[in-house]
Amino acid sequence: MPKTKEPFKVGVLFSKSGQTQAMENSMLKATLYSIKKVNQNGGINGRELIPICYDPSGTLENYSTLANKLLIEDKVQIIFGCYMSSSRKEVLKVVERQNGMLCYASQYEGFEFSRNIIYCGAAPNQNSTFLGEYLLQNYGKRFYQVGSDYIWPRESNRIMSEIVEKNGGQVVKQKYLKMDANRVDYDKIIQDIKKQQPEVIFCNFVGEAIVHFYEAYADAGLDPSITPIASLTTSENDIREMTNGIAEGHLTAAPYFQTIKTPENELCVAGFLKEYGDENRTDMCWEAAYFQVQIVANALRKTNSDNIDVLRPAILSTEFQAPQGKVKIDLANSHTYLWPRIGKVNNTGLFDLMQESSVAVKPDPYLINYNPNAWGIKMQQTR
Repeated sequence: MPKTKEPFKVGVLFSKSGQTQAMENSMLKATLYSIKKVNQNGGINGRELIPICYDPSGTLENYSTLANKLLIEDKVQIIFGCYMSSSRKEVLKVVERQNGMLCYASQYEGFEFSRNIIYCGAAPNQNSTFLGEYLLQNYGKRFYQVGSDYIWPRESNRIMSEIVEKNGGQVVKQKYLKMDANRVDYDKIIQDIKKQQPEVIFCNFVGEAIVHFYEAYADAGLDPSITPIASLTTSENDIREMTNGIAEGHLTAAPYFQTIKTPENELCVAGFLKEYGDENRTDMCWEAAYFQVQIVANALRKTNSDNIDVLRPAILSTEFQAPQGKVKIDLANSHTYLWPRIGKVNNTGLFDLMQESSVAVKPDPYLINYNPNAWGIKMQQTR
């Protein structure tokens, strides 16, 4: 047992405002809820886990400034934070320089490794590959790709392009918009989509851009049963920001949806909604933000130390029974074994599960193999 009862402090770095506030507020609530659960269950061997929270307010430069403040002035070693890849890159420079740790709960483009990051969101082989296969089999081979203009959407579209082309498909066009684009810009893309007549729209907009794009699609009278929007980012909390019903019939690939039927998920969601209110939603990043706190807490209990050089080995290969299923941090690459799923939005704004993996998939952030069949993994039809 530790000789001190001094609390462990951790940093929390999510934006409460700005273009991605819906998702980052969800991740913030999940993090604080999970920390509260840790403390209710005895803390870290009797020591309380204390969050020190800062709000970057959606400004990229603030992520690095506040990460420095957390590590240098507040003397924390561990930061839970970031949603966009651009903000992760800002914090990455800081945690590597100061030998801190970032726990990152968002799906991302892959092709990165740092001993100072634990990656708990989906890598491309845990969402893109399965979504591409599903779309090619069920909708067609002509893809139109759209996204916000920064690293994640461009890399995600590049990966999906390679999947499509390897399977005899075609990307008919790509379009990108700045995060602060006007609504008319989304209408112009939709008009071009109607002209090109693709069979699938692969969408990598993020934040408020997701809402604008889906609204433009609905206003144009397009039919998701014929040409669906398929996404890796559109979540329950993004849909909550939309006019009722306009996301119905569209698709998302993610390891987690609020509606999945595991005992852990049903218990966790019920507790969260009791704490924060029934109007709230959980989503893929909410779930990863929740379970990464629990994984770190278990490692802290083993080591009684937040020194990264001591803590990191205790985190690697750690397993946890998360709401999505049992997850594990990979010893070799610091990414997480996750459960790929594909969902379709229903008329309540939640997802009906269409397919899911029967096993947790080993993370392959460098996407050495594009073919899930080569891994011996088959997606199970649920509808």
